[in-house]
Order: sequence, then C-alpha cells, then structure tokens
Amino acid sequence: MRHHKSRPICFVAVGFAIAIAQLVLVAGNNSHPLQAAPPAKEKAASNGQEDSQAAAAIAKPLRAGIIGLDTSHVIGFTKVLNDPEAAPDVSGCRVVAAYPHGSPDIESSTSRIPKYTKEISEFGVEIVDSIADLLRVVDVVLLETNDGRPHLEQVIPVLQAGKPVFVDKPVAASLADAVAIYAAAKKYNVPLFSSSSLRFSEGPQKLRAGELGEIVGCDAYSPCSLEATHPDLFWYGIHGVETLFTVMGTGCQTVTRTNTPDCDVVVGIWQDGRVGTFRGMRGKARGYGGTAFGTKGIKSVGRYSGQRPLVEAIVKFFRSGVAPVSAEETLEIYAFMEAADESKRQGGVSVSLETVMAQARREAATKLNQLAR
Repeated sequence: MRHHKSRPICFVAVGFAIAIAQLVLVAGNNSHPLQAAPPAKEKAASNGQEDSQAAAAIAKPLRAGIIGLDTSHVIGFTKVLNDPEAAPDVSGCRVVAAYPHGSPDIESSTSRIPKYTKEISEFGVEIVDSIADLLRVVDVVLLETNDGRPHLEQVIPVLQAGKPVFVDKPVAASLADAVAIYAAAKKYNVPLFSSSSLRFSEGPQKLRAGELGEIVGCDAYSPCSLEATHPDLFWYGIHGVETLFTVMGTGCQTVTRTNTPDCDVVVGIWQDGRVGTFRGMRGKARGYGGTAFGTKGIKSVGRYSGQRPLVEAIVKFFRSGVAPVSAEETLEIYAFMEAADESKRQGGVSVSLETVMAQARREAATKLNQLAR
C-alpha cells in the first residue's frame, strides 16, 4: 500500500482548480465529455500492476475505520473483514474503529445508528467521537454514511490525512459534490473509489470481460426508491445504473427519461451509436438484473452476487492503491443520473452529459474555493 505523509489541515484553491481541470483534460482526448474505457491491453497491464502491488503488500495488516453507522453495509462488511477464519483475499484487513454519525435528518438512516452501533461493537470495534479520532487509529477508511450530502465534508480530512478511502454509494448527493470529491482526491494524491456492490457480481464482470464479445446494448433494472434530499436515481437507482455501465462501459452522450409514479425508464445513447437503458422500479415488480446484447449472443446479466465480491475488491484496492473503477467512469455514471433528472424537469427531452458536467464543474470549483477560504 502507498504511504502518504500527513498534510496540513488547509485548502489551496489553486490546487483544487487544477485538479478539476485535470479531470476535464482526461476527457479531452475523446469526442464525449468523459473518458472512454481503456483498451484491453491497457486494462491487462493495469490489472497486472494491481496484482503485483497487492501481493507485495499482502503481509501487512491493515486497520480499517468506518465513518457512518446508518447502513446495513457496515455490519455486512465487518462480518467478512473481522472473521477470524477470513479467506486470504479478505484477511489482514480488520475494522478497528467506527464513527457512527452521518445523516442529520433522514429518519430511515438516523434510526438505524443505535442498532448498528451496538452490533458493530460486538465485533470488537471501538466507537469514537469524531473523524479526527478515527483517523489517528486507522490505515484505511470506509465512508459508509448512507446520506451522500455530508460525504464531501467527511472525506476531506480523510484525504488530508493520506488515508485510502472507499466511498459507498451514493458517492455524493449531487454531481457537483462528486466532481469535488474526485478533484480533492487528485489534489491530495490519495486513492479513492466508489461503487455499488452490483458492479462486482459475477454476471456483469463476465460480460465486461468479453463473454458475449463486443457489447452492443444492455437493458438493466433495479429498485429505485426515492429520497427527497437526493436526485431521483442517486439513492437506490444507482444499483441498476452501475450494472448498466459495468456492462456497457463509458461513452454515453445523451439521455432521455420517461417517468411515472411507479417506474423510470432512462435511455442512453453512446458515442458509437449503442443504446443502453435503465429501468427503475417502485411498484410491485422488484429485483436486480438485465439483458446484455453482444456480438456472440444475448444473455441475462445474472443474479446479484451479494456484498462479498465488493469487499474483496475493496481489500485489494486498499493493499494496491489502484482503484478498480476510474474516477472518469464513476463521474459519467453520476452525470447519466443527473442528466436523467434534467430530462424529467424538461418534460422528457434529450439531455447531454456534457451539459450537466459543465455545470457541475463550475459548482464544484465554487464549493472548493469556499472551503479554501
């Protein structure tokens, strides 16, 4: 794992501006606003580097800390990581401390804190009074606050302390905050990634690896309950949208959304003419999955594989410092969801991802400049 010197608790506005600009410049090589998926050879080289770094660091025990005890993920992750008989792919990374507080006003989140605080304590996890206290006793961080609104404020001290961090979904409660988070990670040169656990299910991973040849389209679906404090798809629709992008890769240019009280259908057009759709369900029909269309056939995306594959990816990330999902891909996912909201606001018109990204970059720069004062 990479080691980072402590950084002074201050903000440098110019540094943030450069980081945001660099996120934009990555996209400058493509005709769409965000980075396309790397070529297969580049992926293979990256995976080889990741594997060798992880192997070199495997012997070093890692102390993990959790921020936010308002999601069932904290118990699921801790059960895997703190298992005395943990398999080699997740062993040696133990949750040792947790800061319980997160959402200030979402009842479905705040009401869970006492229960999950009690449960996680039974795994030998110390409950601390602040993020600063947490950072003094851990090597890596799982930012698990269910509410995406405080994520930017919560992650900044983690990045300043040089601690690699996984940010659970949603990475933020706005596209602007998501851009700001990744810009801050770039400025402080600290590894960070975010993902839904659906990405690492067996089916999407096989499809991404070429099981159906070249993917020419995908229809993905998931539950899509709404939370008034977040854009419509950020709260739960992220699961199905993450599945869609895992299979399709990056390159979406425009989206159009159709909405009813029980359902959302979002159609994305990729730069090469491919079409991907997300169906978000709030009625009686529920579930996770989809259909992939490839040059070698048509196949179901498959069932949800649970949380463990994500935990494996997180541990590998903590040990190698190599994110399994690029900043560019994650930001494109959130741009897709933000553009879907804008399409709804405009009565279902087509909205370009570049439009919402440009606005988000401006807002992110303003937010980070305010923090720098």
